[in-house]
Amino acid sequence: MKANVIFFQKGRSTEDVWIFDARSNVPGITKKDRPLTAQHFAEFEKAYGKDPNGLSKRTDTGEAGRFRKFHVSEIKERGYKLDVTWLKDDSLEDADELPEPQDLAAEAITELEAVVGEGLAKVREHLLWVIQNHFQVCNLIHERLS
Repeated sequence: MKANVIFFQKGRSTEDVWIFDARSNVPGITKKDRPLTAQHFAEFEKAYGKDPNGLSKRTDTGEAGRFRKFHVSEIKERGYKLDVTWLKDDSLEDADELPEPQDLAAEAITELEAVVGEGLAKVREHLLWVIQNHFQVCNLIHERLS
């Protein structure tokens, strides 16, 4: 899961919110092929600083960097939404090159219909089997009671 890391300080009024972008242009972590290692945290730890209470001097790396400072007024302007992005994620597709929304929707509907159709066919087969076996059981019971 990709996420930003947001810094707050315990016991102090929030004037600035520090955010570390740990999601843009970061390869996904997998258990087998790309396991999580200490190296994944190196840039974050350097940005946070050595003081475990968050009192280390920090530097806003600007729009090209992963570590930014936002004044609480900027966060307030955003309706206190902390899903802040500033780096372009190169792993995402260029919106200008995406198909039209109606084409994407049509493709999704076609795929869903195919999946639902297969599922319905299996349900139909199972119901026919149940009905056939039900009639066989009913006939056997009727024969034995007669």
